[in-house]
Amino acid sequence: MGILIDDSTRVIVQGITGRIGSTQTHWMLECGTKVVGGVTPGKGGSTVEGVPVFDSVQEAVKETGANASVFFVPAAFVLDAFLETIDAGIKLIVIVPEHIPVKDVIRMRDYAAQKGVFALGPTTPGILVPGKGKMGIMPTSLFAPGRVGIISRSGTLSYEFAGILSECNVGQSTVIGMGADPVVLRNLADILELFEEDENTDAVIIVGEVGGEQEEKAAGFISRKMTKPVAAYIAGRYSPQGKRMGHAGAIVRGSSGTVEGKHDAMRAAGAEVLESPIQATDWARKHKLR
Repeated sequence: MGILIDDSTRVIVQGITGRIGSTQTHWMLECGTKVVGGVTPGKGGSTVEGVPVFDSVQEAVKETGANASVFFVPAAFVLDAFLETIDAGIKLIVIVPEHIPVKDVIRMRDYAAQKGVFALGPTTPGILVPGKGKMGIMPTSLFAPGRVGIISRSGTLSYEFAGILSECNVGQSTVIGMGADPVVLRNLADILELFEEDENTDAVIIVGEVGGEQEEKAAGFISRKMTKPVAAYIAGRYSPQGKRMGHAGAIVRGSSGTVEGKHDAMRAAGAEVLESPIQATDWARKHKLR
């Protein structure tokens, strides 16, 4: 069992009647996620993949006992839907969509903190607990149950690390995409703390990238609080100054957010820096991980 998703997690899909929402609902059900309902205003009373659709989150919670939500809502509507979801009593939210205005994310982050809600994203592939379920878009075929946690700012790189570990019979306890925007709803240190407290996780891999200060700030938590082995890979070694590299948050400005600076912070904190994803296999063998 991993963190955040367990047998008690009952998920609603917001935007379930859209093309992406309906497709991802199919795959979440396929991997065992307890998807108990969906929400699309004006589509209440219909079904998607056998799942009932409701007009509001409040109605969905009342009828299904949902306690978690994953968003496939157009960016312009995410803020209002997010506030509605929290007010309906949901305590775990995953925001998959991208292009959400930063000012909206700041308001969402503050409201979630005020109400004690754990939210991830935006621009996240979500959460996956191998063998248990997922909230989001991660491809389950690359993951295997085990005891290594992965936190990533990049969806595809999290898949690559999980695939490499799975091929050498090292499974994952939970894989979490924290989001790739300049402002995210949860910081890297917050998620590290969950893994540190999780009795089913023996070690953690951080998959970072250029831009921002998430890795540098997390280094302080690693040096003070982490008792489990931590490895870190930082993508974007050859990214030019001032040019955004795919993700909105992956941009180097001046001396801030460089690969070298993040490597230095991680090494100073006691984490092992990986120069390539394939080095994760040697790191796993060194710590006898499985």
